[in-house]
Amino acid sequence: MEPLPQPTAHLPLTDREAAAEAERILAAAYHACHPAPTATHYRDDTPLPTHGPTPPVPQPDHRIVPAWAAGIAVASIGVGAGSVGLGCCAWLVLQGLTSVTLYGVLMATLPFAGAAMLATAAGIAVSKARKPVSKTVYEGPVTQHTTHHHTSTTKGLIARTGDTTRH
Repeated sequence: MEPLPQPTAHLPLTDREAAAEAERILAAAYHACHPAPTATHYRDDTPLPTHGPTPPVPQPDHRIVPAWAAGIAVASIGVGAGSVGLGCCAWLVLQGLTSVTLYGVLMATLPFAGAAMLATAAGIAVSKARKPVSKTVYEGPVTQHTTHHHTSTTKGLIARTGDTTRH
């Protein structure tokens, strides 16, 4: 085999040069100075005894749930149950509202309107019965004195007028 010229970096390889380069890389990889890779694991395939002097090793599984996680779980269950209850209530109310008529509303509210009217009348009667009649009589001279004090606190080129008036 004749030596091949070294490939230049800016020109692509010909088929003959590419084959020679591949052969050189493979020969360098399997050269005796590079030892073969060794196994990094070992599997023992000997059968295990069904019983013997060594008892099995306990491997307890104690999963500890943090308090915040348990709280969130309980809260989410409560919110879910509450939303189902509210949804059922809304469904029942809306089912009832679909069959509402004017006469039905009047008949349902008539007892409440009558009770409210009686309570209002009784409250007015009790209020008038308990209210004392008073007449205030003022004797003597009456003097009225009004004084105005104006204070200005305006200062500076661009200032806010802070007039205060007292009576």
